[in-house]
Amino acid sequence: MPPLRLDASAPGFEKDFSAFLGRNRDTDENVDRVVAEIVADVRLRGDAALIHYTRKFDRFDTDAAGLRIGEAERAEAAAKVPPAEREALAFAAKRIEAFHRALLPRDVDFTDSTGTRLGARYRPVDAAGVYVPGGTAAYPSSVLMNIVPAKVAGVGRIVMVVPTPDGVLNPLVMLAAGIAGADEIWRIGGAQAVAALAYGTQSIKPVDKITGPGNVYVAAAKRRVFGQVGIDLIAGPSEILVVADASNDPAWISADLLSQAEHDPSSQSVLIAQDRAFADAVVRAVEGELKTMKRAEIARQSWRDNGAIILVPDLAACAPIVDRIAAEHVELALEMPAAEALSQKIRHAGAIFLGRHTPEAIGDYVAGTNHVLPTSRAARFSGGLGVSDFLKRTSLVSCTPDALAALGPAALALAGAEGLDAHGRSISIRLNRRS
Repeated sequence: MPPLRLDASAPGFEKDFSAFLGRNRDTDENVDRVVAEIVADVRLRGDAALIHYTRKFDRFDTDAAGLRIGEAERAEAAAKVPPAEREALAFAAKRIEAFHRALLPRDVDFTDSTGTRLGARYRPVDAAGVYVPGGTAAYPSSVLMNIVPAKVAGVGRIVMVVPTPDGVLNPLVMLAAGIAGADEIWRIGGAQAVAALAYGTQSIKPVDKITGPGNVYVAAAKRRVFGQVGIDLIAGPSEILVVADASNDPAWISADLLSQAEHDPSSQSVLIAQDRAFADAVVRAVEGELKTMKRAEIARQSWRDNGAIILVPDLAACAPIVDRIAAEHVELALEMPAAEALSQKIRHAGAIFLGRHTPEAIGDYVAGTNHVLPTSRAARFSGGLGVSDFLKRTSLVSCTPDALAALGPAALALAGAEGLDAHGRSISIRLNRRS
């Protein structure tokens, strides 16, 4: 069954496009109720609850001490990684570190014309918790994407949680944790791991911020503990939007669309094209590609249920449609001058990949940018994970007597207008002492 087709020139496009944007790709309406029970149980019973859920969901029986993955166990697993993959992880880590160091904000400190000193200082959170998926697939790249920016930011304690079904450690994940610099690793997953990071248990000290992708239970748990701790974002199913002209090889574009479809049946792949014959060729290429994929059933369901092809009269003018979709990943498979020009018009995207030779997957692994990005149209108001997510900005203000005299009258007027007498008194009492 082919994906949804929309034509921006058709009379009913606006209605159909709005319906497409309004689709809910999240699953299981009872998730929040289940997560609430798990979080409450972890808060009440601590380690005992973690042991229970690890036995129930991961089929691994352990005591509280066994929840933590020790240095020897980590090293034994990591040693199994072949040299080529070991080198690839180290290569990716160096690039991610370099990019995120370039993102470090600078402290600000200056004195304005009234003599008032103003500034801002950036300081890291004390402890960060990183969730790493470990169920149907394991992602060592996510380990790097979450921990390396935290290290660059200067976080003192980084706690990684990862489910280990049947007690089996993933060697690549363990190696990535060592390369990135995780201080603690716990073999727990799901909502129970998020609750443990947020509230702590007898064995696990709580953290200040939780980052990292997970399933719908993890996302619901992060939403529930927000306020007790900070979170990066609520990650939904993966997305890719490809803007491609007819000069592309359809096989290239089909591979790009399927690169996200293979994540999950709820993932979304969208093609924006101007040439109908080219779009048809891409659809045929997708069908051919699906016959050879290891995760073909997942990708096929995603493409069938959530994929879309949008025909537009002019690719150079498609930025408003791209912005309304506000996708996690946007590929501009165009010649470089045209790709750059279109990118300048796009305001809402988690990440933009410019040019025919920049597949989204390069950003997932080794480009250096972060692959933890906003989904479900959240790119309208948020960006991807970076060093700033692990930093807090503290403002500085210092007034001399003359500076207070210059600022005070306006502040007194505003305090009076708001009816806050003590606010005004704290200023006026100092001004009066000058006479």
